[in-house]
Amino acid sequence: MRRLASLFLAGALAFGVTACGSDSDPGAAKDSYKIGVANFTLGGPYFSGMDKAIANQAKKKGNIEILTTDANGDAAKLASNVEDLLSKNVDAIIISGGPLESAPAALAAIKAAGKPVVLVDRKFQTGEYTSWIGPDNEAIGKQDGEFLAQRLTKGGKVAIIKGGPADNSIGLARTNGVKAALQGKAGITLVEAPGFGGWSSDGGLTVMESLLASHPDLVAVFCENDAMCLGAQRAIADAKKTAQIVIAGVDGQTEALKAISDGTNYLVTGLNDADIIGAKGLDRAVEILGGATPEKDTVVDSPMVTKENAKQYMDRGVF
Repeated sequence: MRRLASLFLAGALAFGVTACGSDSDPGAAKDSYKIGVANFTLGGPYFSGMDKAIANQAKKKGNIEILTTDANGDAAKLASNVEDLLSKNVDAIIISGGPLESAPAALAAIKAAGKPVVLVDRKFQTGEYTSWIGPDNEAIGKQDGEFLAQRLTKGGKVAIIKGGPADNSIGLARTNGVKAALQGKAGITLVEAPGFGGWSSDGGLTVMESLLASHPDLVAVFCENDAMCLGAQRAIADAKKTAQIVIAGVDGQTEALKAISDGTNYLVTGLNDADIIGAKGLDRAVEILGGATPEKDTVVDSPMVTKENAKQYMDRGVF
């Protein structure tokens, strides 16, 4: 009897250890998570804003450890960073791909490790992912174009400044949206800049200077992001053409919102809120880790920002 009692007690203890050790069960919910963030680049305010938004949302939850990396625009480095994050046993990975069109090595490594991956802003053209959260870039471009069409009642020549490279699907979608709204409108002519602005203010200034040299009669310019438009605005001012040329951009960068609110020739932008997308990306990763079945693709609203409503978005703390 004593031996039977001892065996029973040993079995009960073993069961108790197994039950208490639920952390070893990959399907069990955890009290805290370690989430890796693989950034293709932090070299612009939008992308650094996205990274900060993810970290800030994790702090609000209080049980999330964030490990963040920067590939400095190098696809091979992004893959290496993902491998490093996986070696640190992260529970999930968020990828902010910036202008990168695909990341097959990174996505394959995450899949092989059996981890969920959430893409924020950029949806890659190839590869498997768990969930994506970002804007409808063509819709943003179209709403900018419709605004310009209503503004330019006398027609005129509208320039388009692209970020590049040529296959950048985000930029192409924005430009295609503008073209869809403006092509065929009476009196409106579209002119695409021959070079790329590189998504930067200095790049936008350089491209705008070239455009003004060959098309001094421009009445408007659309840029695929606000940073380039801010540079273009400087070039327009230097050429003493502020009263002649109006500006339309995309993203909702703080400096652009201020220029719009102040009543300058920067008239409109489409909000592509890094804070909202980053926060939602972190929330989505946590939901997945908690056992939820995620929505595959989530489009975040991108309201049009003009002088009438710019102040409210500035007060909200857009990047």
